[in-house]
Amino acid sequence: MSTATDVLVLGGAGVDTVVRVPELPLPDADSYMIHDGIHTRAGQTGDFVAVQLAALGLRTHHLDLLGDDPEGDLVRALHRDRGIPFTAIPQPAGTKRAVNLVAPDGRRLSLYDSSRGHPDDRFPEAMVRELAARSRHAHVSITQPCVHALPALLDSGVTISTDLHDWDGENPYHEPFALAADIVFLSAARLRDPRRTLRRIAGEGRARIAVATAGPEGAHLLADGELTRVPAVAPPAPVVDSNGAGDAFAAAFLFGHLGGERPRRCALYGALAGAHACTVPSTRTDAVDRDALLRRAARMDG
Repeated sequence: MSTATDVLVLGGAGVDTVVRVPELPLPDADSYMIHDGIHTRAGQTGDFVAVQLAALGLRTHHLDLLGDDPEGDLVRALHRDRGIPFTAIPQPAGTKRAVNLVAPDGRRLSLYDSSRGHPDDRFPEAMVRELAARSRHAHVSITQPCVHALPALLDSGVTISTDLHDWDGENPYHEPFALAADIVFLSAARLRDPRRTLRRIAGEGRARIAVATAGPEGAHLLADGELTRVPAVAPPAPVVDSNGAGDAFAAAFLFGHLGGERPRRCALYGALAGAHACTVPSTRTDAVDRDALLRRAARMDG
């Protein structure tokens, strides 16, 4: 069957309010003056993945719940301006939103508004099946209600990836995503033994590839049973914010994977895109494009 979409992105659409703070954690105080301003922009995990995929030339379609509110308008505008098709399911509770506190060294603390969703939220199953049938691959965010779409995606036969973000390896919420995906991304930040966690994901689930990113320490890559270490890549400019770096890594990895590259090459693409994302101010939603990524990868080849 011919496909109209390279990657169907499920979930992770929303708006962040970005506050640049003097340090993290913040010392105890009643108030702080924010001299750089407080900025609100569209861009949460699914948005960042979709924007990076599109910047790399992949045909991308995004599906999520959105409210009829100013935050939803920002998300719609982001996708419209980037030429990314977006299917919005009405969400009476409102569009997902968060507050990101960003330190001068790029570290962040994210505060998510969990009131903008309900345990009974669902994507229409027929719609998920229809979009999956037209797609080469599906990237599933761990936001509600994506877990309920996994059976339909698995039944469709489309390959699946997911990003578990800062999973500790034990929280049961993440396990359905970890075990259903063919490619699993996660941060090593809260893992006591990243390599053991990767082997557990592959041993108990479907994953042939699992990657634990470790910031300046690079990444752990498990592919077809072999564990290797992927070195970090120096950012092309000063680091200003780590927000979206993991999403950029995942999207660029998928770009390589869907293009037939070997896993280690895919991980290099991911590292380059993630490093670029760290140089983008948190007030913007930007991504490295295909030509720049391939040029930087060629330079790494020496």
